[in-house]
Amino acid sequence: MSSYFVQGFLFLLILLAAAVPLGWYIKEIMQGKTPRFVRFIQPIERLTYRVIGSVSKKEMTAKTYLFSVLVVSVFSIIGLTGLLMVQHWLPQGAAVENMSFDLALNTAVSFVTNTNWQAYAGEESLTNLSQALGLTVQNFLSAAVGLAVLCALIRGLQQKQKRTVGNFWQDITRSLLYILLPLSLILAILLLSQGVVQTLSSGVEVNGFEGESFWMALGPVASQIAIKQLGTNGGGFFGANSAHPFENPTMLSNFLENLAILLLPAALIFAFGFWIKEWKQGRTILITATVFLILAFIGVVISEAYGPQFSQVLGNANLEGKEVRFGIGWSSLWAVSTTAASSGSINAMLDSFTPLGGAIPMFLMQLGEIIFGGVGSGLYGMIAFLLLTVFIAGLLVGRTPEYIGKKIEAFDIKMTSIVILTPLLLTLFGAMLMTLHPDIMSWLTNQGAHGFSELLYAATSFSNNNGSAFGGLTADTFFLNSLGSILMFVSRFVPIAAILYLAENMGAKKKTVRNEGTLSTTSPVFVTMLIIVIIVIGALSFLPAMALGPIADFFTTK
Repeated sequence: MSSYFVQGFLFLLILLAAAVPLGWYIKEIMQGKTPRFVRFIQPIERLTYRVIGSVSKKEMTAKTYLFSVLVVSVFSIIGLTGLLMVQHWLPQGAAVENMSFDLALNTAVSFVTNTNWQAYAGEESLTNLSQALGLTVQNFLSAAVGLAVLCALIRGLQQKQKRTVGNFWQDITRSLLYILLPLSLILAILLLSQGVVQTLSSGVEVNGFEGESFWMALGPVASQIAIKQLGTNGGGFFGANSAHPFENPTMLSNFLENLAILLLPAALIFAFGFWIKEWKQGRTILITATVFLILAFIGVVISEAYGPQFSQVLGNANLEGKEVRFGIGWSSLWAVSTTAASSGSINAMLDSFTPLGGAIPMFLMQLGEIIFGGVGSGLYGMIAFLLLTVFIAGLLVGRTPEYIGKKIEAFDIKMTSIVILTPLLLTLFGAMLMTLHPDIMSWLTNQGAHGFSELLYAATSFSNNNGSAFGGLTADTFFLNSLGSILMFVSRFVPIAAILYLAENMGAKKKTVRNEGTLSTTSPVFVTMLIIVIIVIGALSFLPAMALGPIADFFTTK
């Protein structure tokens, strides 16, 4: 089993090595600077601003910034819903039916909110036009929105006595042109070299070994897979997601895609430290996230390698639902990566994991997906926890709560609480509504504790904008499509609103001079306290529900 940990160590080492220069580059881009080697993109940027108009040149308050976010998102939902409902009448749509309104709306909300929950199999339910023009475009936009909101928060933390938080149109344009598009192009080319499919053809007729023929779906896969991983989106071109050999054909493609899931979230932590010119603050977040990721990986590997009762007989290793190409090590690493970030892509079936092997990814989501987290959303969620920890620590030691020279006041804690509690409450509320529905048992393939785990995982995935599925749940029903749409939308935009108003309030404050009485937010003691606060909030909130699901499943599995 030591080889699994060697794999994990090398992966983490390469991830952090790549994140450092990328973090510096992101900081430069989002501060409005343009490094010399990408200046050829500037004419496109200027043209984009001319098309948008004068609104792209004005500094925005939190209210105006939020309005811009909602305008882009709501119109995206309307446009994508409409596209999916008429796809049968569009090019290459003859073999595909139009989506029902509730499924189309659920899919649109899912991709616009960076959730990418899929209650369908892409190769059977979507045309290549819907995949490329609809889903792939939203993969870019949703990631760019998260990155833009994070930049607004960092500006608020850094600036002094200024109530504006930047310009949304500039932030989203620069994040798309200079970060997401170039990185996706590079990754798509690398994936093409490994055999990931990229074609405008919808498929080919193939003759099997015994003379039967079947249809093999194809399409512009590599271009969608690149941004689905880099943008922590996770929506697969095929129903099997990254377990499908056309999406993930080799060990190298598996490594690159897994690396891409965490690359931007990790780089943003470095960018944060570089931006505020206090790397030690970024180090606090990096250490916290890394500790959680390592412990989660170790827990899943042990659970999957030694079976449900941690038998010392290695022959009890759980390979059910896993691609033999990747085995336990890479499957476990992907499972914790995709739920630590908000990716939701999978290369193994989580429903087939052992009870604790499935519980750990679920708990990573329930923490609010702040362990590296989604592009932008993970870091601003972690900063919310950090501010809460500063406030609690200040109360304990009798000092005025401050973070990087800004006093933490009542309004800031209210906004922080909204960010932290919204996905938490929505998860429990969603699980309750699913449990009370009279048809729920007919939608589950398992009963008892494991069936409840399937249900709880779905509510967690909806409410934390992850999108991964535990499996075993019939998702395409009017009730689940409607409930999921509401949970995903509220969980995405209520915290965004709170973050933007927090940014505006922090930016309007003076910076205080630090002295010996200022609470250190970079010490080992503070890092430990931050970890404890995150665990306690998650454990106290979800322990009863987890006890009914994966924990009970663990003690009853033979």
